[in-house]
Amino acid sequence: MKTIGLIGGMSWESSAEYYRIINQTVKERLGGLHSAQVVMYSVDFADIAELQHAGRWADAARLLVDAAKRLEAGGADLVLLCTNTMHKVAEQLASAISIPLVHIADPTGEAIKARGVHTIALLGTGFTMEQDFYKARLAERYGLRVIVPDEADRKVVHEVIYQELCLGQIRPESRAAYRDIMARLVGQGAEAIILGCTEIGLLVRAEDATVPLFDTAHLHALKAVDLALDPR
Repeated sequence: MKTIGLIGGMSWESSAEYYRIINQTVKERLGGLHSAQVVMYSVDFADIAELQHAGRWADAARLLVDAAKRLEAGGADLVLLCTNTMHKVAEQLASAISIPLVHIADPTGEAIKARGVHTIALLGTGFTMEQDFYKARLAERYGLRVIVPDEADRKVVHEVIYQELCLGQIRPESRAAYRDIMARLVGQGAEAIILGCTEIGLLVRAEDATVPLFDTAHLHALKAVDLALDPR
């Protein structure tokens, strides 16, 4: 079994889900007392969030490159960055280490393509929804048409993530707001919806939408297990 390296803490609420999903899946596949070989470096999200909102992406990248190098030195065979937004600096991380960085958009794109979906809606932080680093990868590599909520709805999605979900607050009124936003996206032609922030899966479930939901954190964690158990 290969050792999975996790860069977590963005937020720790969703990083805990990564750890749970990875270990649960290894146990299901191997049985008995098996669990995953994992090393995690968890950052202080307050530092990262401040740099994000200040547009200081290069400084944030330096913190995460340091984390990735520490994981490699600690014996990791592959690295997962347990956040969608910070994949804006994925290339910097990948080029700084000699082990694979498993990009979060790839298992998501693969799963969507396998379902025969062509038009996909994307929910995430404002950075993920508005900038091209994530949408372009899905479009270029997987041929997907990606749509996002309008400005007012993007603001709601973003604020719920940072002001509630990252603080462990799950509010029924926010779940209702997300349901309405997803319904509007379906009305605009979305055949499925990406939960493109690793915390959103803590709030909404499949029954909250009339189309399939693709939870990036769950798919990313499953991909890590696939790679860790691959004998090649």
